[in-house]
Amino acid sequence: MGLIEWLSGKAPTEKPILAPEPPTSVIEGIIEDPSTKEVALLNYNNPHNDKVTSEANNGSINSLEKMLASNPYFAAGGGLMVLGAGFAMLRQGISSFANLMYRRLIVDLEIRNSDKSYDWFLNWMSNYKNRVSRQLSVKTTYVQHQNGSVATGFSFVPGPGNHWFRYKNAWFFVKRERSERIHNSGQPMETVTLKTLYKDRYLLASILDEARQMAMKLSEGKTVLFKSWGQDWRVFGKPRKKRVIDSVILDKGIKESILHDLKEFLKSGAWYHNRGIPYRRGYLLYGPPGSGKTSFIQALAGEFDYNIAIMNVGEPNLTDDRLAYLMNNIPEHTILLLEDIDAAFNNRAQSNEKGYVSGVTFSGLLNALDGVASAEEVITFMTTNHPDKLDPALLRPGRIDFKVLINNASDYQVEQMFMRFYDDQEKANVFMQKFKELELPYVSTAQLQGLFVQFKESPKLATRNIGILKSPHMNNFFYE
Repeated sequence: MGLIEWLSGKAPTEKPILAPEPPTSVIEGIIEDPSTKEVALLNYNNPHNDKVTSEANNGSINSLEKMLASNPYFAAGGGLMVLGAGFAMLRQGISSFANLMYRRLIVDLEIRNSDKSYDWFLNWMSNYKNRVSRQLSVKTTYVQHQNGSVATGFSFVPGPGNHWFRYKNAWFFVKRERSERIHNSGQPMETVTLKTLYKDRYLLASILDEARQMAMKLSEGKTVLFKSWGQDWRVFGKPRKKRVIDSVILDKGIKESILHDLKEFLKSGAWYHNRGIPYRRGYLLYGPPGSGKTSFIQALAGEFDYNIAIMNVGEPNLTDDRLAYLMNNIPEHTILLLEDIDAAFNNRAQSNEKGYVSGVTFSGLLNALDGVASAEEVITFMTTNHPDKLDPALLRPGRIDFKVLINNASDYQVEQMFMRFYDDQEKANVFMQKFKELELPYVSTAQLQGLFVQFKESPKLATRNIGILKSPHMNNFFYE
């Protein structure tokens, strides 16, 4: 029996009967099993057939299927649970990978409507040409002039939704969202989110800087007015052209003394801080109506490149807490103006001259001006027509540091105002002679300005009609 027949387990094939050979001697022995080396050599020289291997594999798969089918846990749904868990892990892995790539490749910038740059960016984007916007909001400007005419204008700004724009060969995705939450000012909460590639993130600062420059250019050479609205300060109307300080004619030495004091205060910040003195200054301008108090404050703001924040202390909805918050959050480089301070309080009692009672107490006003919760680096101007009605506690230093009377027009003011309008000294002398002949007990600068504006082209007509000053209520009529 050969090695192959032995391994295969087949009986040896019978050989054909041949002619008898001559008898030989018989050798007896033992048949040994093949060695491992011989079996390996046989497998190498006689490789298995592919068909046999395939049949063997199919047999294994069938065996696996039979085993799974016969498994009671798999048949009861455990297999589906395992497969579902596998797919869930795969989906979570893909989601985690996508989030990782998003964080690595995309950068987001969120701008809230409580931030100043919010309006700057919307204004910049509404004027930017390379943008794609399908959702727009209209912004209407409405101005009614004194003669009754009305001027309106419309501008379209990106509304809530998705927008695209291209800036310096980089694409930006913009999403403006409006929340149901209400801000302290009564306006809904809004956010603008900018998305771009991480490699272009430096362009975000460039965009905001351009938006800021555009906003500053619109208010360049102008004075911005703020009014309190809820818990915030909001721009009131359009920015106004700066008033030239020389256009306000005050009596001798008054303008120069206030200018000198304010200049000294603005450059003495370090001196105040080194000595532990609160860095703030309070001014009180008092005098009759029409003497130019508010006009002078507006001219001062233009001279020092400041804005004006107007607050009505007698507002019914104003409380002590809200007053303190507003005074501690005044916009930078802004003068706080409290007009007609006597109308809110009369000897520490709330005044009801206007038919309502303010929510601010006298102690709340004092604490806001000079208390623990008072703000620093604030310039406060107060005006009043009746200084005798003010409580002495309000007039003490630290709350009011500089008091000055802005009175009716003196002869010096009358002559200077004539020269301001007509610049003719000879005609000014004639006008002053006529003015003294009237023997008026007083005349306000507002009355003089009304006369000069009415006859702005002819100083002779102004002199001829000087009698109008005797009847201030007739200033709007033309007299020969």
